Amino acid sequence: MSATQMVCPFCLSKTQAGRAACPFCGKSFENHNPPEALPFGTVLAGRYTLGQHLNTDGEGVLYAAVENTAGLRVVIKEYLPVTLSQGRNAAGEVEPKAGSEVLFKTTRMDFADLYRAIQRITPATGLVAVLDVLEENQTVYAVTEQIQGTPLSEYLSLRASVLPLAEARSLMQPIMEGVAALHKAGLVHRGVCPDNILLTEGGVARLTGYATLGLRRAGSELKPQLYDGYSAPEQYKPQEFEGRYTDVYGLAAVFYRLVTGAQPLSAVQRQVRDSLLPASRAESRVPGYVSSILSAAMRLVPAERIQTVPELMGALASPAAADALMGREKKQPSVTLDTRHLLAISLGVIAVLAIVLAAVLIGWGSRTPPPDSSAPSSTSQPAEEQPISIPNFVGLQYSSVQSNTEYAARFLFTLEEAYSSEYPEGAIMDQSPEAGTTVTDEEPVVKLTISKGPELTEMPNIIGFTRENAEQELNSRGIRFSLLMLTNNGEYAANCVVKTDVEPGASIDVEKTIVNVYIAQEPAAPATPAPTAEPTPTPAPSPSPTPETP
Repeated sequence: MSATQMVCPFCLSKTQAGRAACPFCGKSFENHNPPEALPFGTVLAGRYTLGQHLNTDGEGVLYAAVENTAGLRVVIKEYLPVTLSQGRNAAGEVEPKAGSEVLFKTTRMDFADLYRAIQRITPATGLVAVLDVLEENQTVYAVTEQIQGTPLSEYLSLRASVLPLAEARSLMQPIMEGVAALHKAGLVHRGVCPDNILLTEGGVARLTGYATLGLRRAGSELKPQLYDGYSAPEQYKPQEFEGRYTDVYGLAAVFYRLVTGAQPLSAVQRQVRDSLLPASRAESRVPGYVSSILSAAMRLVPAERIQTVPELMGALASPAAADALMGREKKQPSVTLDTRHLLAISLGVIAVLAIVLAAVLIGWGSRTPPPDSSAPSSTSQPAEEQPISIPNFVGLQYSSVQSNTEYAARFLFTLEEAYSSEYPEGAIMDQSPEAGTTVTDEEPVVKLTISKGPELTEMPNIIGFTRENAEQELNSRGIRFSLLMLTNNGEYAANCVVKTDVEPGASIDVEKTIVNVYIAQEPAAPATPAPTAEPTPTPAPSPSPTPETP
């Protein structure tokens, strides 16, 4: 199809671009898209015709569109972050804001990498498929399939009663499988919520709402989009690390909404005062083991939360799996009396009877002659807890440690992040206790420090700044610098920046880089010529006496 042709977004008929209306269905091509969006009928890459604007968020613009060759309806997201771009030029190209060029390029690359990664794993159960990723207009476009369905949030608002447990499991099964597939590929969704779950006409749920980290995290370079009640607490704290357990929180919150009919409390509110009711108290028909699992999956501290989606799926499906999972935890949440608690009480009674019986046997044995001390003792000694040597995690990628089932079963990890030029992003740069430390705890707690990679900042354009203003600007960005004075013949303004050895706009590793800043000296004063000595006047000779005339 030539660049002068398009497909009618309404009836999918091929027609000429630039028409006022479709000659086949008669629908108007008048542009009603907002100013920040591309006009209705724009053709991308000679292949996609844009239709109506659907939505705008901090990351970009969403359009209904058509794939021209097959006449397939699709959805296209254009990367156009409001915080980093100043709009479009006359050719429709996205222009970054002055001073944000480098950050715009790096976040645009993150956007492209995310959708290409999802494209490689879709189609997959429970996930809206990514069909194409293309670059045009100095930005990136992600093409996804268009699902005919109803958002779960709308479906729940129209429903008069809560979902039975079996129906909730059936609805969430493909979503959990889809999120597990993302995790297997090293991706985290961070936006699991009823708004991003579509119920197809066949009743199957599909997850959409893909986004980069910047959109799903407070304090990022983008205008964030978080979902109260479903976004995990670590998403509201830029300094905290996120992982698969972030999606576990969102999945559990959606399940909580399905089986109780109640909107989960915001994580921010819970951190002030956690008054979230256990599911079995919010809805009496929720079984105790389901309530316990949902509480464990929505704990505010990530390290205390259920860590993986398969664990959550299995525990919600089976009381036995729930008991096994909860039994591995050192601290169990206070919940209503259920099978697990009855079992614990039974074991306690058995333990008390065993102690009484042991006391009787010891008393009876004390009346018998003492055994021969030279004979080997046949009395079995109580088993002591086996010491555990802490492995060396430093240098490993946290994702590999997190996915290691042996580590997950033996250790409880707590996390923090720090910048590092020595360790790549995601690598473990420190641990406590140190490697080789021997502990006897049943499940030792290991604190891991995860590298955020080098701390990068953009080199500002300080050419022409006074020395004082240049120092203030560099210090505000954490940039280390060295001032060098430059001989000035009067060509430059005195005491101002002439040049730097790092180009403005370049990314700087603040830990490793020292920027040389050249300051113009005061121009040398012109040399004052030495005064010319005045010649000493020579006295005139005395006139000779004139002889008298006789």
